Amino acid sequence: MILYNVTSSVDPEVAEEWMEYVRDVHMPEVMATGFFVKHQLCRLLNEENDGYTYAAQYYALDLEQLETFQEAFAPGLNATLETRFPGQFISFRTVLEVIN
Repeated sequence: MILYNVTSSVDPEVAEEWMEYVRDVHMPEVMATGFFVKHQLCRLLNEENDGYTYAAQYYALDLEQLETFQEAFAPGLNATLETRFPGQFISFRTVLEVIN
């Protein structure tokens, strides 16, 4: 199984609205693509600068499914999020293999 992790640092002024939008709209849209079997949203607790950092995590059965998602759907979904919250968050992505 493959874990696709999107970590985002969000401006405090929009953190609650961003989290609700990602949880209630963005993540369901990602799941509706059919490339993932499970998802979760986590918040980093040990912030040193009183910021807001979230990790949106999606589980794919294999790397091929993730790559297809990234080519076909990710650009449009990411653009929608950027349009909704322009310059108010920054994200980086990691891909992990779930061992156990």
